[in-house]
Amino acid sequence: MLLARSVAVVGSRNASRQGVANAEQLAQSLSEAGVTVVSGLALGIDAAAHTGGLNGPGSTIAVLGTGADRIYPARNSGLARRIAEEGCLISECPLGTAPSKDTFPRRNRIISGLSRGVLVVEAAQKSGSLITARLAAGQGRDVYAVPGSIHATLSKGCHQLIREGAKLVETAADVLQALQMETDGVAGGRAGFDDSFVDRVLEAVGSDPVQAEVLALHLGQSAAELQGQLLALELAGLLERLPGGMFQRLRT
Repeated sequence: MLLARSVAVVGSRNASRQGVANAEQLAQSLSEAGVTVVSGLALGIDAAAHTGGLNGPGSTIAVLGTGADRIYPARNSGLARRIAEEGCLISECPLGTAPSKDTFPRRNRIISGLSRGVLVVEAAQKSGSLITARLAAGQGRDVYAVPGSIHATLSKGCHQLIREGAKLVETAADVLQALQMETDGVAGGRAGFDDSFVDRVLEAVGSDPVQAEVLALHLGQSAAELQGQLLALELAGLLERLPGGMFQRLRT
C-alpha cells in the first residue's frame, strides 16, 4: 500500500458541513478509481477523507502525529481501528508519544511525501493544511484546492493556494486527469512507484550508503522530487535513512 498511487486529502479541523461532505465524496471517488487516500486522522476534513477512502477499493493511510498506540483525537479511535483493519496507520513517533504542537507539523512532510499530489478541500488562511500543501510543492508534488464562497473564512486558504498556482478542483476527475491516472478501478495500483522505478533506485543505492543528492543525479530527478519517493521506499522497508542524508539498501 505504501507504494500504491496515492493522493493526500487534507483541510480544516473545524470544517463546515459542506466541506466535510465534499471531502468524503472526493475521497470516495478517488478510492473508487483505485487511489489510496492519505491524510492525518484529525477531526473535520481528515476524518471525512479517511471515511471516503475506506468506502472505495483504494483504501486509506493515516499518518499520525503521536505514537501508534496514542490515537488523537480520542473521538477518532473507532475510525483508527477501522483504518488499521482495512488500510494503514503509520507514525514516525515512538510508541507512547503524546500529541504536541511539534509532532503534527512534522508529520505533514510524510503525508505529502507519500502522495502524488495534495488536495486541500477547505482551509482558513492560517490552516496547518497549507503547510502540507507547501511541503508538497517543495517536494515536486502537485497541489490542488477546492474553491468556495468569497465570503467564507474557510475558503480563504484554498483561494490563496489557487492564487499561488494550485490547480482548481471541482470533482475527483480533475485530480485524476491532472495526474494522468486511469479511472478504471484498482488496476495499476502501483503506478506511482512501479517495479522498474523501485529496481532503479535500489540498483543506484547498491550495497553501500549513498547521499540523496548523488541518487538524484544518477536517476535524473530533482532532489526535492526524489525525497518524497525515498520516504515512501523507506516506509515500505526497502531503504534505511542514515545520519547525514545518507540512504542504505535493506533488501537485495
